Amino acid sequence: MSIYDIQVKTINGQEKSMADYKGKVLIIVNTASKCGLTPQFKQLQELYDQYHEKGLEILGFPCNQFMNQEPEGEEAIQEFCSLNYGVTFPMFAKVDVNGEEAHPLFKHLTSEAKGVLGTKTVKWNFTKFIVDQNGEVTERFSPKTPPKELESSIIALLNK
Repeated sequence: MSIYDIQVKTINGQEKSMADYKGKVLIIVNTASKCGLTPQFKQLQELYDQYHEKGLEILGFPCNQFMNQEPEGEEAIQEFCSLNYGVTFPMFAKVDVNGEEAHPLFKHLTSEAKGVLGTKTVKWNFTKFIVDQNGEVTERFSPKTPPKELESSIIALLNK
């Protein structure tokens, strides 16, 4: 199975194919509005502003699996991200990233890029995955890794 075979739902409830992102470098991140790491939205948006025209897409997937830190509905999430961090990159409907109900996208990401000690589970909010232009998951970054630290990986892929 390819990442491009997966369907996702936008934060507005529209079905979208991951195939729409073929040829783009992707940062896929599980987000939460009430997390200590929520300010990472600022650096994610800065990366998006700087590299979107060159082929970068950032895809945010709200998740409420970590200490109930994303309890709101999609409309409130979108408003929060926009008003507080100026988020303009695509946000999607809330998903589970771990367990039996995990979204197929995150099942794929975690099987392709395992965490510390080979674990497949997503550790916390703001775990970041980089996918290259061919749909290959190239790297996984911990929740505490500031988004700006992904910049060299992004540039290297954009220059391929």
